[in-house]
Amino acid sequence: MPDPQQPGLPDDKSAISAAGAGAATDMAMSEGISLEGKDPEGGGPDTKPRSLWSDAWRDLRRNPVFLISSLIILFLVVISIWPSLIASGNPLSCDLAKSQQGSQPGHPFGFNQQGCDVYTRTVYGARTSVAVGVLATLGVAVLGSVLGGVAGFFGGVWDAILSRVTDMFFAIPVVLGGLVLLSVVTSTTIWPVIGFMVLLGWPQISRIARGSVITAKQNDYVQAARALGASNTRMLLRHIAPNAVAPVIVVATIALGTYIALEATLSFLGVGLRPPTVSWGIDISDASANVRNAPHMLLWPAGALAITVLAFIMLGDAVRDALDPKLR
Repeated sequence: MPDPQQPGLPDDKSAISAAGAGAATDMAMSEGISLEGKDPEGGGPDTKPRSLWSDAWRDLRRNPVFLISSLIILFLVVISIWPSLIASGNPLSCDLAKSQQGSQPGHPFGFNQQGCDVYTRTVYGARTSVAVGVLATLGVAVLGSVLGGVAGFFGGVWDAILSRVTDMFFAIPVVLGGLVLLSVVTSTTIWPVIGFMVLLGWPQISRIARGSVITAKQNDYVQAARALGASNTRMLLRHIAPNAVAPVIVVATIALGTYIALEATLSFLGVGLRPPTVSWGIDISDASANVRNAPHMLLWPAGALAITVLAFIMLGDAVRDALDPKLR
């Protein structure tokens, strides 16, 4: 084998010095290009840049708060759709002979004042609370986003009118408004309660959407789209809405738990849901008068309500941390 130090075979330093500074620069540039072309996570040089949503999903998957709250919410959704999976009884089937009795085989939560199984009513109560919370949140998010987005994009008289209208709605106390508006409703369905929540809940989402749209429409890509002749509808739906929806999602997720608690509060006061609808608020209201004699009647529906509200608030906090670029 020839000696690498022989005159006929120069080493690397000799080659670089012989080739000159230009070759050394070319070699350094080629090394830099080869290093930059590699994705630190193992992707190739053609890997697409990550977006806000992909980064948020990556952070959420690593957040234990998100994982725990998601599992709780998933369980609540499943038992809301199929409550018979874990509760085979009828929530409206009662036996006065078992009134206020404690835990028994097959009835782990005992019985309420009417002799109804507390366990079965607690399971079926999740359906009502989750349905009211989800539908009210969707209604509030859609109505508030549309009104706030249009006002923030066009400005002028529309923005001024929306600002004054939202000020009027913010001046109405939520519980007092529910007592006044829902006291004249005789329906036993969930729709009057959902309508009331949408009526008083959209101003908050509207202001969030308005501010987010005003910030997004000042970006360079929106100005470029306007200069290229894009219509207002295209700019609003294609360029502004996808970049302004993150704050709305965060606020709506946190508000979902608030709406569940609001439904229970109104039902507790007797102006929300009414029997024969099964609701945690109704059960808490019925158990409040007998909390000393039969605390189990209050413990289980109140505990289920607290866990549900806490799970949605935790989910909203995790989503906010993932979507807020200031926290990165």
